[in-house]
Amino acid sequence: MSLRPRSGEQVPSLTARVARASNPGGTTAIWVRDRQDGLWRDEDFADWYPRDGRPGLSPTQLATVCVLQFLLGLSDRQAAESVRCRIDFTYAMAMELDDPGFHHSVLADFRDRLAEDGRADRLLDLQAQDQNPRHRKRRRPAPGTPLPARSSPHVRSSRPGSAPDHGAELPP
Repeated sequence: MSLRPRSGEQVPSLTARVARASNPGGTTAIWVRDRQDGLWRDEDFADWYPRDGRPGLSPTQLATVCVLQFLLGLSDRQAAESVRCRIDFTYAMAMELDDPGFHHSVLADFRDRLAEDGRADRLLDLQAQDQNPRHRKRRRPAPGTPLPARSSPHVRSSRPGSAPDHGAELPP
């Protein structure tokens, strides 16, 4: 299996419109795509695959599915089925609405590649080195800066850009 990089893959406009219309409050999958978009590129995975052979699936898409699989506690079979059946997963993977998806065994193969030679650490290093301001940690206000009032210190307010609560708690 070889890699044919998909450079700068954007979510197809029809997929984006349908995903936003059917999930106006957002979902975990939409939230992940909107925040990790551009974090990894297929070129970052080029040395994982031989130069010739049958083209494989996009490793960026497979990495995205693995993140969603972990966040939502899905099995390989459930994750692959979600890619085929859920519009928000289709959006997260920047796929056309009629894309057939992939067999669940592809996820185990991808994780095997990820486990070799410190590759997972290299991907985390890419995240740490990311220069995209959208991915940088937000600065906390200086001490003494007035903050908006909350009804209770234990209740998180729903604010634009925060992860929607759809059964999976995401870190703040």
